[in-house]
Amino acid sequence: MKFNPDIHHRRSIRLKGYDYTLPGGYFVTIDTWQGEHLFGEVVDGDMQLNLLGHVVLHAWHNLPNHYKNVTLDAFCIMPNHTHGIIVLVDAPTRHGLPEIVRALKSFSARRINRQRGTPGIPVWQRNYYEHILRNDDELAKARSYIIHNPLKWQGNNTQT
Repeated sequence: MKFNPDIHHRRSIRLKGYDYTLPGGYFVTIDTWQGEHLFGEVVDGDMQLNLLGHVVLHAWHNLPNHYKNVTLDAFCIMPNHTHGIIVLVDAPTRHGLPEIVRALKSFSARRINRQRGTPGIPVWQRNYYEHILRNDDELAKARSYIIHNPLKWQGNNTQT
């Protein structure tokens, strides 16, 4: 279907007027394109990463090497999505959350497509979910959710 601006509206889910370069914690969920199970499987409540899952894990751990204002917290990879906490710290050069998530998606997608022999094929959904972690209680809840996510997996195509 050809793009029609009267029908196709891409509304941002970001908090209007919020500066996503501000130091603080951000809970992020990124889904695979069309919910495809790409990264391994959950076996008895434990996520078993395949090669593509390890590509994503490597891209996650590599983010602080590219962005000096990034520290990483809890992270989990599920068969068709990821959850993570990105903490932005004050630094002379501040990159915003959207740029950092874009980098994670593009670094991993290029390597995944190289592995699969599928250049240019989408790996990730265009958008992502984020929640600004405003206090220690929200941070603790987000960490718990991430850590226990594989235990809740039912093997379906929906995210948990």
